[in-house]
Amino acid sequence: MRGGAWGAALGTVLLAAALSGCATPGGTEGTARPSASATTRTAASGGTVGAAGSPCELPVGFSVAKHWKAKGIDAGTAAAKASSGPDGDLAGELADAFLRQGPVTAACEIDAKPAGHIGFLRVWTGRPGDADARAVLRAFVAAEDGVSGEKYHSFTTAAGLSGTEVEYVTTSKLLEESKKERALAVSTPGGPVVLHLGGMDTAEHEAMLPAYELAKQTLRIA
Repeated sequence: MRGGAWGAALGTVLLAAALSGCATPGGTEGTARPSASATTRTAASGGTVGAAGSPCELPVGFSVAKHWKAKGIDAGTAAAKASSGPDGDLAGELADAFLRQGPVTAACEIDAKPAGHIGFLRVWTGRPGDADARAVLRAFVAAEDGVSGEKYHSFTTAAGLSGTEVEYVTTSKLLEESKKERALAVSTPGGPVVLHLGGMDTAEHEAMLPAYELAKQTLRIA
């Protein structure tokens, strides 16, 4: 199961264990609109990721909110590590499932807990040649369960990088709870990049939006 609070919690457990040892047809389309930053403040910066030597080496670079902690993810190594554990291949398959979503693979996890929130800003990367950011983002959302109310629109960063953003709701059938989520995708010479902000619930999601907006506004080709 992907999506919902249960899926997010299980995914976090699997990632921690490994690293420490759709878009529905009714989704709306939008043309370029004013950035959400017009109504959402940005967090203070506490550093950057993306460049060589940073916690996460990525095709893009951006500022990370103060106190948030970034950690790179090597999906292949993480899945192999899980497979070598007591649960063997099953654990490896589960880890791999949570490390890949649609056409992209987890590459960086930026933890909000040091800043007092429960959630992550995750970065996912795809193969060079998958250049259509909107198509990649649609496939990313389609890989989640319980998605509804998708609203897509275009945006351009301060550095002139154009992309597509989506706001949507996921509903957990197990917990019978819904929450807001948000993601964006850009195309780079190194392949597509997706930034996703979830959160334990809608309240946490909205509290973390300033950190997401900081990343979005400062997004640039690395």
